[in-house]
Order: sequence, then C-alpha cells, then structure tokens
Amino acid sequence: MASDTENDFAGCQTSDNSESYDSRAYDFQRDKSGNVQQRQPLGFETRAIHAGYDPYEHHGSVSVPIYQSAAFAMHDAVRGDGLSSGEIEGFSYSRCANPTVDALERRLANLEGGVSAVALASGMAAVSFALLCAAEGGGRLIAPKDLYGASIDAMESFFPQFGIHTDFVEDINDVAEVESKIGPDTRAVFAESVANPSTGITDIKPLADMLHRHGVALIVDNTVPTPYLFRPIEFGADVVVHSTTKGISGHGDALGGIVVDSGKFDWANGRFPQFTQKELVVSDERHGVWKSFAEAYGNAAFAGRVRIKYLHNLGAVMSPANAYLQLIGLETLPQRFRQETDTALAIARHLESVPHVTQVNYSGLDSSRNKALADRYFPQGIGPVLSFRLEGDESHINRVVDAVKVFSYVPNIGDTHSLIVNPARITHREVPGDYRRAAGVDDHLLRLSIGLERPSDLIADLDRTIAGAY
Repeated sequence: MASDTENDFAGCQTSDNSESYDSRAYDFQRDKSGNVQQRQPLGFETRAIHAGYDPYEHHGSVSVPIYQSAAFAMHDAVRGDGLSSGEIEGFSYSRCANPTVDALERRLANLEGGVSAVALASGMAAVSFALLCAAEGGGRLIAPKDLYGASIDAMESFFPQFGIHTDFVEDINDVAEVESKIGPDTRAVFAESVANPSTGITDIKPLADMLHRHGVALIVDNTVPTPYLFRPIEFGADVVVHSTTKGISGHGDALGGIVVDSGKFDWANGRFPQFTQKELVVSDERHGVWKSFAEAYGNAAFAGRVRIKYLHNLGAVMSPANAYLQLIGLETLPQRFRQETDTALAIARHLESVPHVTQVNYSGLDSSRNKALADRYFPQGIGPVLSFRLEGDESHINRVVDAVKVFSYVPNIGDTHSLIVNPARITHREVPGDYRRAAGVDDHLLRLSIGLERPSDLIADLDRTIAGAY
C-alpha cells in the first residue's frame, strides 16, 4: 500500500512499510490462511522476532531468506519504468534495496519508533552519512568531546575537507553551552546516548526541546544501549544511528550500521536547503513534474535522502548475509542484554573494591555522577560496557591485557564474548589529546564489554590478572 507522505526511492524501491514502523508497537497478525486479523499490541521481545516481516510474502519461510542477488527481474518495460519512477513498489538493484536488508530496516525502525530506516555497511557509514546529510552544503555541527574515537576523527579532521565543521562543547548536558554555539549555519547536534568508554549519559529531553526551538536537529548514536534499553526518539531525538555490528548483531560476526528517521522533524524549516531544492532523482522530468525530497518523501525525507544521495552514490551497502545475521541477533537481543547488563553492574561494583583500581566508570553505579540520569532514562540498566583505571603506568595495563584468559582482547563491544581493550592505544588512538582527556581516556584506562559468561569466572579472571600485574 502506498503512503500519502512517502514515495518509494527512485530506482531503489522498497515496499512501503509505514505500518511496520508504528511506534505504538502494533503489527499485523495473520491466520494460517494468510488472512489479516485484528492488529494487536506487541511487546519488544515479540517485535524483535516478528516486526517488519510477513512469512506469507516469502513462501512461508519463518526465517527471513537471504536474497543473495545483485539485481531483480523487472519483468517487462512498463514495470521497469514504474520501478524506476517509484510508481511501482518492488526491488530492482541491491545497491539501494534488497528484501533481506529491507526486513532488517523495517524491524529496527519499528523497535526504535521511527518511520523509516536505511541499513549500511558499517556503523561509521551510518554516523558519517547521517551527519553529512544533515550538514550538507557547508552546515555546522555541534558535538561533545567524549565521543567514540572514529566519530571525533571524522568531525575534527575529515568533514572539514568537505566544508562541514563542528563546534565541540565540554559538556553536552550544559544546554546553555550548547545553545551558545548555535548559529545561522548550525544544522544538527550529535551525541551518544551512552558514551563509549566513559558511559556518560546524554540528558536528551531538555537538549532536544532547546534545539527544536531553534529548528536544529538532534542525531543520537544509540549503539551502546540498543533500542532494548533506550529509545531516543521517545525523548525528542530526530535521527538515531547504530553500529549494528555491536549489541544488535551480538555475536561479533557481521559488520553493519543503521540510520533511523523519527519522521517528526521538519527538514523544510529553512535551515536545510538540500531538502527543499528540486532534484531530478525524485522528479519526473519527462512530464515536467519537479519535486524536492521534502515533497517526495514527506516526513521520511531524511531517510529518503540518505538512501538516494548517500547509499546510492557512495555505495556503503550492507550485504544480505550480514543483514540476515543481524536479524538473527536481534531475536535474542532482550535476553542477551538483560544478562549482560546485570553482569556488567555486578562487575563494576566488584571493581570498586579491587586493589590498584583507582576509578570505575559505569553510570549505573550508586557512586556515579550520572546515576540520576541512569535512573531516569535507563530503568533496565545502561548496557554491557564499562571502563576502569589502574594505578601505575602503561606497563600495568599491558600486563592485564596480555594475561586475561576468559576476556578476549578485541576492539569491539556488545558481543556474547566478554572483551577487553586499552582505548588509548586502540579505539581512541587517532583522537587528539584534549579530546581523549575529555573522554577520560589515558594510558591507565581499560574498557570492558561484558558477554554471557558466568559472572564469577569473569571476576576471577580480572582479580587474577590485576593482582598479577603488580
């Protein structure tokens, strides 16, 4: 069924999925004959398994099939023309749309409460495409200094080569400081719901309220908690991005990223000329019908532009096989994250009493300065990531890294395996010193991502290696 506000992507069609993106957590139910029954409210656990996919449209396959095809038959000239113009729904070329990837996009948009989503080859593709799309044409961004290392590197040294600059703030929760940076060219603020590795929490609601008074968008990286623990759109975020490589996939076996459009922001408010200028790619030149992205896609204009101008032209395509692996990972996300978050809190509490540990960063701790925000936004916990500092020098960090047996020395998070890494040398190596210090990253810091092992085994591994390092 065609949406009144969302056309299909020209040459990159997906079926309209506004029903499966219903943020009220509803979805279709069908009987065994395939007849649509009364729609029922569904919980997160149920939607993580079923949302955005109808097995009766795929020969009854309960699991989403892997459509390992570069292109799809258009049948005849009339249908080919309709697919290209967006008048007919369907798939033609997997660079822009593939049925397996489409199922993942539908499901994650549903779980985040957005109207549309675009899956990409990696988390950094999602971050970069979202920020470039918002600031396209020389706009400015605002961001805190305590971000993931690659995000800092992109905004500090790479985006300026394209005329896009970032104003950095010391504290993203100082709304007055953020507001003081807003100028006529400011397009968006970028923040992490839970920062990596400090686990600092962004107070999204007052930040979003202030930004919206200025017509500025809020883009939130929700990778660490995933939509199971936190949904930024419910508190005012306009765009949500993820590295689906992390907790969403959950098994360290597939790279991916996602951009989710809330459908609630007015991209035609005057700050974003790229959304109101007429574009050939969404128009019908033959019949003299010219449209902008805002006109062609309505409240899904942001996702439309990310897909048509960035995914289509720059080609950071998620493979069908990786989309399949991430759909499988999503099915157990609630169960995995409940255990991993409980274990992370237990380990953080234990580390507070371990000799030679000088600081534990985990916002769920009673001792954390972010505890009030954790209680407000994260009633089920803040996720599996924490960090801690050791006394001594870098040699002590190296001894721990070299001696762990249960933890794996891996630059990833959100895995079923518990992981350890030294951020100053790995994840934040390319970050300038003042940004590293703002994120609490130095040669004394270790980051943990807690998996599904028995908590006592993980604690024993840390106790043994920390004691042995001294």
